[in-house]
Amino acid sequence: MKTAYELAMERLNQAAPTQKLSAAQKKAIAEAEEKCKARIAEREIFLETQVQKAMAAGEFEAVEKLRQQLASERRKFQAELEETKESIRQAR
Repeated sequence: MKTAYELAMERLNQAAPTQKLSAAQKKAIAEAEEKCKARIAEREIFLETQVQKAMAAGEFEAVEKLRQQLASERRKFQAELEETKESIRQAR
């Protein structure tokens, strides 16, 4: 007898079978992930510097806006990464 998990996995594979990626696709995805990490790190460094300056000046509203901006940019970069990864997967 199969467990509910095994049955669910079978249905999932029937609905959307897993793709086998080529070595080139795997490399392209890894490069895209590294580029995304670098872009996020760059923005974090810049915005954290701005946060420190704003905190030193007592501008707490600016601190909150900068932190919101950082969160927004992280989401944007992650969404771009997912789009890039999906286009790489679709290219065959």
